[in-house]
Amino acid sequence: MSGALLRVISNKYFIFGLRLVLGGVFIYASVYKIADPAAFAKSIYNYRMMPEATINLMAIVMPWLELVCGVLIIVGPLMRGSALLMGLMLLVFVVAIGTALARGLDISCGCFKVGDAAGRLVGLKTLIEDALMLAAVGLILAFGGPSFNLKRAVRSDAARAD
Repeated sequence: MSGALLRVISNKYFIFGLRLVLGGVFIYASVYKIADPAAFAKSIYNYRMMPEATINLMAIVMPWLELVCGVLIIVGPLMRGSALLMGLMLLVFVVAIGTALARGLDISCGCFKVGDAAGRLVGLKTLIEDALMLAAVGLILAFGGPSFNLKRAVRSDAARAD
């Protein structure tokens, strides 16, 4: 890797931009799933990867986890932990989409607006997008430091007030 590229991808402003984008995507993705867990449960079921007994729990828990991770990666507290959880979720998404493609399933990915009948179909584009987000998580974990951390900023303001 060239030194110039390394300087760009390790730059605190670039990493913060990745945090904003990933956090925004995860927050946006969670909203419709939280509003319509039954439709999201159907999307999970369509992948035919999970035991039926776990689908409803997954449909309720995962969107809230996406929302919390999205917020925390943006504001900074627990940024590494939320990035790690996002990475694990993205890894699951990549595997699910990849296996759906390999099995020739013609299903909605369940990524965003899950109640939409047309939906966003599982495809190579979806797989690449999730893989790129997974790579972004890797950069955040590798180069994300204490910069742009709300918890640190609040602590600094409190120290100045004393």
